[in-house]
Amino acid sequence: MRVPKADRTTIVHRAVRVSVASCAGFYPFVYAVDRPAVALYALFAPVALGMLSPIPGSGRVRAGVILRALPVGLVLVTLGTVLAVETWAAVAGMLVVGFLLAFAAVGGPLPAGAAPGLQLFYILACFPPYAPGALGERLAGLTLGVLLLAACEVLLLPAPTTVSYRELLADAVALAGRAAATADPSAGRQQAVGETPAGKVPAADDRPAVQPPAADDISAERLRDFGGRLRLSRLPTAERPAGAGRRDRALAQAGGAARRLLVQLARMRDAPASVDAASAAMLDRVAALCDTAATALRGGQPMPASGTMGLGAAIDEFQAVRTAQTTGPSEAAPPLQVLRRQAAVLAIAESARILETSVRIGLDGRRTPGVRPQELFWYAGLTSARLWWRRVAGNTTLRSVQFQNAVRIALGLGAARLVAGSLDLTHGFWVLLAVLTLGRTTATETWSAVRSALIGTLVGATAAGALLLAVGHHTDAYAVVLAPAMLAAFALGPMLGVAWAQALFTLVVSAAFAQIAHVSWQLAEVRLIDVVTGSVIGLLCGLLAWPTGARREVHRNMAELLRAAGPLIPATVRVLLPAGPEPQLTTLPVLHRLRLAEAAYLQFESEPGQRPAAATDWHAVLITANDILLGVQLLPRFDTPPAAGRPDDVAWARAVADRLELATDRIAAFCEGEGPPPSNGPPTGLSPGPRHGRPLPLLMDLEHWLRVLAAELAHIERSVTARVD
Repeated sequence: MRVPKADRTTIVHRAVRVSVASCAGFYPFVYAVDRPAVALYALFAPVALGMLSPIPGSGRVRAGVILRALPVGLVLVTLGTVLAVETWAAVAGMLVVGFLLAFAAVGGPLPAGAAPGLQLFYILACFPPYAPGALGERLAGLTLGVLLLAACEVLLLPAPTTVSYRELLADAVALAGRAAATADPSAGRQQAVGETPAGKVPAADDRPAVQPPAADDISAERLRDFGGRLRLSRLPTAERPAGAGRRDRALAQAGGAARRLLVQLARMRDAPASVDAASAAMLDRVAALCDTAATALRGGQPMPASGTMGLGAAIDEFQAVRTAQTTGPSEAAPPLQVLRRQAAVLAIAESARILETSVRIGLDGRRTPGVRPQELFWYAGLTSARLWWRRVAGNTTLRSVQFQNAVRIALGLGAARLVAGSLDLTHGFWVLLAVLTLGRTTATETWSAVRSALIGTLVGATAAGALLLAVGHHTDAYAVVLAPAMLAAFALGPMLGVAWAQALFTLVVSAAFAQIAHVSWQLAEVRLIDVVTGSVIGLLCGLLAWPTGARREVHRNMAELLRAAGPLIPATVRVLLPAGPEPQLTTLPVLHRLRLAEAAYLQFESEPGQRPAAATDWHAVLITANDILLGVQLLPRFDTPPAAGRPDDVAWARAVADRLELATDRIAAFCEGEGPPPSNGPPTGLSPGPRHGRPLPLLMDLEHWLRVLAAELAHIERSVTARVD
């Protein structure tokens, strides 16, 4: 297994920190004060939170998470000590603790990272001997080990600080601002839209002769690539805004808006150039807003008030100018290419408006009820408790990969505790440790890890048995072996693979236990039996409980998302072009399915295995669902339905919307492996759209939205029908 040099350095530094913290707590309490229980917990606490727990972030971030985990660890050790009285009590506790700690992943990467180590604290304490009198020493050892590890995280080769999500988002927003300012190379900086009187159509001659800023080689490809850097799956785990609070939700939404804005600006750069002063002025307003937002994000301070001429008011003025162009004198009407560019500019302005609002919420962090549109910023006025409840309740479903993983882990650990207790296995906690460390989200990967672990454990047990036979009861020799063995296990194991990790860790635990109590070479045999038992249990759980990991849930959740979002397309058209009863636009079910699909997609991307080039572009499905939701919320907000539309234009919009809904059903059927429903042709087979006369802005905005969705759905359909995943 080839590990990049930077990752090797990180692994070695972590191994040094954990080894120093473990040895600093272990040796004094074995040899100076003869408190083996304190020594054991002081040894395993840094191993649990330093090695078994993939806590992300810099040294200070990791130290903060470790210290916050200490009270939880004390409770778990206390609970495990009390429940060790009976096997059934320990098993029941393991099921509850295992599920709750694994389900904590819904709270974001930091609690998810600390969960495996916290599991180990309960596992250590819930095995015989039942010794409530030793609880004080266990808690003391745990506290000492955690404090030593936290100190080492900050003082000894600390992990460097990574680029924060806010800084990356600020760079993306600043790039979008420069792209908006140079979207029309022939145009200079424009006056604000609000300075153009409503009803007066700015002509090309009215534009000031100012040289545009340098484009800085802002190509469409660069804009798309930078937008891709904001995808959560490409960010360092610690920097992902994945929490349930307002700040994380708002920053995540701001990132989505920034990605959409960059893609829209890239499309504009690909399109034929067309000159109109209203669009240039609107883009100027977007550029100014992006500059302000980028500055606020870099400083971490709330954005200044936008005053009476915020982007929402600018959009209203822009719409007034567009209406005047199409209802005024015929000689003032711009060509169709300009009208289509204005529709694209409106979509850009809408994305910038969402960006502005979400950045304000994210940097302020306070409750701000009544933010419009309320359906998009539903979280702004809720309390933190309500937001966390929504996150937990939304994932309490069999369609949630976090729920599936929590159930799988809890059942595996519970079964392992039952087997170890029923068979009275010596050092039975190694059985649970094997289940905890070797379990994967897919049965294939679990088998691969188990196979390597068994080979490594066999080799390690052989080496440990030879050491125990050769050294006997000379504890000073084990003391000499422990520290370098621990450093080698924690450094070489992650770099060389599971087999090496298990082999070296077997040597570590043998050297540690030989210093606490008199043991024989049979300790290595016990270790091998326990790892085999835990591996079999973990493999059975992997085979019986969701063996394909997130793959099946990605297919199901994406299909359900498409089926829920598709009907919103014709419903939106009928709201904007009413004829009969106005349909209800309900988006909350789609938002719920979108969150489940995003979670499944993130896990799917994190699961090992090469993704073939022809694999389905699931990320495109998420983008399309977001674009549908944005159109549903924003088109009725900024477009006033006309008193009457041209019958052929109205018929065109409704027909296209119906065909796009059929396309979402067809793609959903492919996602689930079903036969596709009848097709009226591919979604890209659109009629020319509004061309004759002077189409109203509403029709141009609808045409732009429908054409973007058609192109996206066509790409997804090509991807899903050609998939090999």
